Amino acid sequence: MPKKHQPFKFETRALQSTKNIINEVHAINPPIYLSSTFVRNKEGKYEDRYKYSRNDNPNRRTLEKSISTLENGTTGFAFGSGMAAISAVFQSLKTGDHVILPDDAYFNLKLLLKDIFNRWGLSYSFVNMSNIETISRSLNQQTRLIWIESPSNPQLKISDIRGICELAHAHQILIAVDNTWPTPVLQNPLDLGADIVVHSSTKYLGGHSDVLGGCIVLKESGSLAHRIQSIQVQMGAIPSPFDCWLISRGIQTLYLRITKQTDNAQKLAEWLNGQPRVNRVLYPGLKDHPHHAIATQQMKGGFGGMLSLLIDGNEIETRAVANKLQLFTQATSLGGIESLVEHRKSVEGSESQTPSNLLRLSLGIEHIEDLIVDWEQALR
Repeated sequence: MPKKHQPFKFETRALQSTKNIINEVHAINPPIYLSSTFVRNKEGKYEDRYKYSRNDNPNRRTLEKSISTLENGTTGFAFGSGMAAISAVFQSLKTGDHVILPDDAYFNLKLLLKDIFNRWGLSYSFVNMSNIETISRSLNQQTRLIWIESPSNPQLKISDIRGICELAHAHQILIAVDNTWPTPVLQNPLDLGADIVVHSSTKYLGGHSDVLGGCIVLKESGSLAHRIQSIQVQMGAIPSPFDCWLISRGIQTLYLRITKQTDNAQKLAEWLNGQPRVNRVLYPGLKDHPHHAIATQQMKGGFGGMLSLLIDGNEIETRAVANKLQLFTQATSLGGIESLVEHRKSVEGSESQTPSNLLRLSLGIEHIEDLIVDWEQALR
């Protein structure tokens, strides 16, 4: 009689019993593919192109396809944070290249250039990106990239994306736009002529203050796409499958959230604009914003869920107002479902050019009447 097969020992059974046996399940929500590696067949080939999760992963592919589709691009790349995505754009340049950026750029971007890429031999100029003539005068033979934030962080300056793209492309210069604040719901820079769109998907795409991520979308495939992909894979600056799943889940409700947050921001900006203790409200949806007309042309359906205001007082008085708010949590970041307030200058440090009486607000999805009442008591 044939010898009876002995049962596997516990350690072996623990592994064998948890193997993936579900190749296709028609679930409403996609599964999270936490596997770091994938099976090769007997011929040494991979069945579905997946080899290793640093190279590719089903959850990452889903996210990259989604954001590329929403931004009307051809290729998308997901990263482990917004700063990783930003870094990849600059890493795609070479020593000696020159970059033009807005004077009101995200403060960590300024630190990245100063502390890292300056040592790599990358040169850069910060200019008033709301003035195309100023940009034109800043061009030189080594300029390879113009970086745009519109609206800018934290003073909500507006740049004429289409006009700057026309100027740049006449000199064979790439245009990158940080579209984190408007999101593709309100603005599509690639349709306005940009070559690269960058997001901190930590913010509105994720939308629930529970995940870090970044992404790049390119208008065209080609050599730049190959460089970005090489940086993404070889440098390993990738999001985990779970993070990709969380951001993809957030994208499903992005339109609903951003429209509510935009409506709240518009109404609060209009209310704040008439308050005696408020020196000025910085929001492109207000008709007295210096570039309201340009914002109206290139943004669709609203002006975003972010606004800043200048308190009529010094830094101590400004921070006292923030301390009195009850529905606006004092925290860094933005784009979540909850309303946040931040005194930016104290966060950015001594080198910050942000006014000391500026408060930056990220509007959540609370009822606008409750938010206005909160500001009424804080401004007393």
